[in-house]
Amino acid sequence: MMAQGPSAPPPPVMMAAPVAVVGQQFCAPYVVKLTVTKKAFSFSAGDFVVTDENGGVLMEVQGRFFSRRARRVLCDAAGTPIISMQMKLLSMHSRWKVFRGDSSDPKDLLFTVKKSHIFQFKTKLDVFLAGNTAEQSCDFKIKGSWLDRSCTFYLGNTKNIIALMSRQYTVKNVLLGKDTFGITIYPNVDYAFVVAIIVILDEMDGGGSSGGGS
Repeated sequence: MMAQGPSAPPPPVMMAAPVAVVGQQFCAPYVVKLTVTKKAFSFSAGDFVVTDENGGVLMEVQGRFFSRRARRVLCDAAGTPIISMQMKLLSMHSRWKVFRGDSSDPKDLLFTVKKSHIFQFKTKLDVFLAGNTAEQSCDFKIKGSWLDRSCTFYLGNTKNIIALMSRQYTVKNVLLGKDTFGITIYPNVDYAFVVAIIVILDEMDGGGSSGGGS
């Protein structure tokens, strides 16, 4: 009997209610496919461009090179800040906090991201919404392999998938040394939230300007 390969993920299922973390305007009632490209040369060492299926720019991630700590800002196509991501200093779990707009005020906190374990060989992240201060159970979980650029996003500790990430290869990107990810966001799921997680993943596991490998 031939060995079977890994099973394919289940087909996208629409969430009963919008999974709106950053904002409901980023939730579509259909599958959203985006491409996230990390710039090959950037003084802030963490700039990304997010494009839709037609190549149109939806968002850009800007670094804050002269900031005292690692900080990234996700902006819309016009350059208006949507959210800011900031690494917490002296955190054993590589914790990042994400705020509304270009803020770092605790009242604007949206969610927190941290590694599931201090030492781990595979990519595992826990995400806690701002109201989940006890952090006894995560609101979202990400599992996979950053080395393979393959990760699955889950709703809490369930098997309900909300998004998938995979590496995209093109001759142009290979020649230019660009890192490109394809993201499939399931219906009614906040795609700005998913993009933010991928940027933080790159910082934590991808050898970004502030992150170390896990």
